[in-house]
Amino acid sequence: MSEPVASTARPRVILLGKPGCHLCDQARTVVAGVCARAEVAWTEQSILDDPALFDQWWERIPVVLIDGNLHQWWRVDPQVLAGAL
Repeated sequence: MSEPVASTARPRVILLGKPGCHLCDQARTVVAGVCARAEVAWTEQSILDDPALFDQWWERIPVVLIDGNLHQWWRVDPQVLAGAL
């Protein structure tokens, strides 16, 4: 499993999900690969750790945010993500 890129800068990409979510596992693979190729920092956050995130996104995970804005949810298309970065 790929780890988020370590950086002191704020990550451009945030993957919201939760443990045990198979779509989140698939999205993690896509996000990690695309961000590595684009040399873009990313991180992952569990909606279970933040009640506000849970309330906002529980029906849509996985969710990808770019620069704090909604990019995609449920399925992450690698070409669309790469184009957005």
